[in-house]
Amino acid sequence: MPKFSDDNLIIGFDSSDDACVYRINEHLALVQTVDFFPPMVDDPYLFGQIAAANALSDVYAMGSRPVVAMNLLCFPNCLNPEEVGRILEGGYSKVAEAGAIIAGGHSISDPEPKYGLCVTGFIDPDKILKNNGAQIGDKLILTKPLGSGIMVTAAKGEMISAEDLRPTIETMATLNRRAAEIAAAYSLHACTDITGFGLLGHAVEMLGDAAQGLIIDSASLPLLDGAYEMAEMGLVPAGAYTNRNYVGDRVRFEESVPLPISDILCDPQTSGGLLFAVPNTQADALLRDLQQEIPAASMIGEVVADHGIVVR
Repeated sequence: MPKFSDDNLIIGFDSSDDACVYRINEHLALVQTVDFFPPMVDDPYLFGQIAAANALSDVYAMGSRPVVAMNLLCFPNCLNPEEVGRILEGGYSKVAEAGAIIAGGHSISDPEPKYGLCVTGFIDPDKILKNNGAQIGDKLILTKPLGSGIMVTAAKGEMISAEDLRPTIETMATLNRRAAEIAAAYSLHACTDITGFGLLGHAVEMLGDAAQGLIIDSASLPLLDGAYEMAEMGLVPAGAYTNRNYVGDRVRFEESVPLPISDILCDPQTSGGLLFAVPNTQADALLRDLQQEIPAASMIGEVVADHGIVVR
């Protein structure tokens, strides 16, 4: 029988990482995460897909693969049972696409519907990807376009049509599975997924306490169609301003960076892409491999011998 103790906890509260990691034995560790939230789209099936993809992403960000998941569901009594079922069907479809299984879950009555997953994966302890292992000289590669929070806000304000929002929904519902599988062939130094703290919030966490910094090239950022225009109109979710306050003086924007871009960089993402820190010698090859299947993948910056983040 394996012996379990606090010493087996490889990643816990201390690093703001995407999931916890617990060592089972020399060659096997358990990766576990939980995530759920209220709807950002009206269609219950799509909501289930997006929420599930978002939760599964944390496991991919650790270099692991999801194996089993448990549903977390909150719903008001007035919600049609068929709609509840469609939420669960949407989540099931993404878990199945990930090659994992739903093994149960828990539901409660709540005035506002919420859905997500508790996800478990496994990994070799020597192959764990942390969010704060970036090294000077690394290149930064982002696998999904930014601006989902802004586009959802615009849709809620009836400033864009359902058709205009469709690419955003498709992006949010896309698993990070292929990006993680492609990147597994390379010597990544760090990885995180871009979600509620926005790109800059998660980039700050990637730095940790290390004596290094990031340069982000604003012209290289992949953006969802319409996101810049909606940000320019001021259709920015409140969470973006919270994120801007969170990063504070750890981020400096050069004067040439337009305000809509700085808002997009702080925009809270739902089921966003993976951000890789990859050695400079491997960056071009990884980007080329990613773009064969994920056209939005972009090289957006680099790790430098400095402090904080500069957006130029």
